[in-house]
Amino acid sequence: MHRDLSRGIPPSAFGGGFTSTAPRFSRIIVQTGCRGTPARNREIGRGLRPYLSHVVLPSTNDMLSFIVYRNRRLAESVDLSGAYVIGTDDVPLRAECGFRNGVITCKKRAAGPAGLVLLWEVKNAGAFLLETIRVQEREQPYVLQVELARGRLMRLLQKLEEWGLNEFDGAEPMLAKVEQARDALIRSLQCDTPQEAAELGEESVSLAVQAGEEAARFHAAAFLGRRKQTGGFNKRLFGCHVPLDKSSELSRKRIASAFDFATLPVIWRDVEPTEQNFNWKTLDGWIEGLARQSIYLRGGPLLSFHEKNVPDWLFIWEHDFDTLRDLAFEHIRRVINRYSQYIQTWTVVSGLHSTNCFTFSFEQLMELTRMAAALTKQVCPRGTAIIELVAPWGEYYARNQRTIPPLLYADMTVQGGVNFDAFGLQFRFGPAIEGLYVRDMFQISCLLDHFSKLGKPIHVTAVQVPSESSTGTGGASSDGTGEGGSWHDRWSENVQAEWLARFVEVVLSKPYVESVCWQTLTDQSDGDVRHGGLLRSDLTPKAAYKRLLSLRGELLGPQQKTADSAA
Repeated sequence: MHRDLSRGIPPSAFGGGFTSTAPRFSRIIVQTGCRGTPARNREIGRGLRPYLSHVVLPSTNDMLSFIVYRNRRLAESVDLSGAYVIGTDDVPLRAECGFRNGVITCKKRAAGPAGLVLLWEVKNAGAFLLETIRVQEREQPYVLQVELARGRLMRLLQKLEEWGLNEFDGAEPMLAKVEQARDALIRSLQCDTPQEAAELGEESVSLAVQAGEEAARFHAAAFLGRRKQTGGFNKRLFGCHVPLDKSSELSRKRIASAFDFATLPVIWRDVEPTEQNFNWKTLDGWIEGLARQSIYLRGGPLLSFHEKNVPDWLFIWEHDFDTLRDLAFEHIRRVINRYSQYIQTWTVVSGLHSTNCFTFSFEQLMELTRMAAALTKQVCPRGTAIIELVAPWGEYYARNQRTIPPLLYADMTVQGGVNFDAFGLQFRFGPAIEGLYVRDMFQISCLLDHFSKLGKPIHVTAVQVPSESSTGTGGASSDGTGEGGSWHDRWSENVQAEWLARFVEVVLSKPYVESVCWQTLTDQSDGDVRHGGLLRSDLTPKAAYKRLLSLRGELLGPQQKTADSAA
């Protein structure tokens, strides 16, 4: 059955995220997404007139502002720890965000429409980063919840059209929720006061977010079933990163029981702690042990300029790019030559677009990427070369514009003729750390679709969420949902397991996603995502580990890897 969701707020009515500041009321109707019959427009117009005194005025400065109400009172606090401003092309912008007297202010450094992304608690859904629609600068603040609703509904209506879900049998409950969200938004635009508008906007946000998750899951279920029926899965579908500090027979047994491959972290800092003095003992031990278990191995990153990966002695050459490039060349060749007999899939570079402790220029980063990929293919011609992208929404670019937005970097590697085979994407969430704030399944599904347009296969090279809410660095958020957000409920072992199941369902429904790799097998006390392992520190399985065994059996059929081996 086809449901016409274009009534009232069609995707085209959002005008690409622009909000009119012209005094003509007909333009305000179109740009706020209230286009319909003339009678309907007049009805909405009568309701909007008193509201316009609060919201729609010509712009007189370059600052965005959003007023925030809770329970019809000005909010006393808002969590802006992960907030940033985003432009019309979805690229983060430099801006200073602050909160005072119930109003969020965003002073941009670039002219034009923009939106706000911030951690927001959504009723019945959790707390994660949400974005407003793109709006023009003006004196009077926008009502935050209304703009969040408009932002989510715009994305949702676009994806419903793209995914063709309006004509799917069985989608009626989800589509009804979309319609309820739309109606709540329209009523918010008819309100006499911003307090009432905020309340209805909150209702619309909640319904739209729930509908988005349901749409992502509905779409995933349909296409995952088709992929399973056609046998479209890679034979090495599930993997995990090896815990280098926990080499034991039991840890190797846990890997062999649940995973099709293991990723061996290659940390330059550990391999060559001082110049020309090498320590291969840990890597050699793991490779020898996993080879006995006939586990397929991946390795990398061969090149990463995160401070945790770079040896201290390398900073001697921080102003000599040619020498750094030559040292990186020798490191990559040395590692591949040593392990190419065992490892055929390499993460060539990781996070060069986002973490750049040597402040390389754009041209230098692209040269290093090209060199590393070409060398990998030369030394290991039959191997697979993966370019890994971290923080794939690109939040870091709002703070450090010597970095490169992830989609731009990915596009440049393709257009620039870099010789590689696939992209790797990281989806790690939980702590209040830039790039690790929680996103929902709808956002994850949409992001994957964006990267698919580059025409390369995708491997999820690192995925991780915690099994326990943390109150470490940054503390808990004001709403008590945890540092960097939550999904449906506070993080627990059961929530982690359910999140993993939904994530696997969404990403593997995409025919261009070839594998999923969990970030750490065991809990790490010094990792970014504490309690982020599938095993506890004593190597006993969590619910997520057992759920993964079950999922693997459902997708790939009966195997030797069974739930009994997790006991």
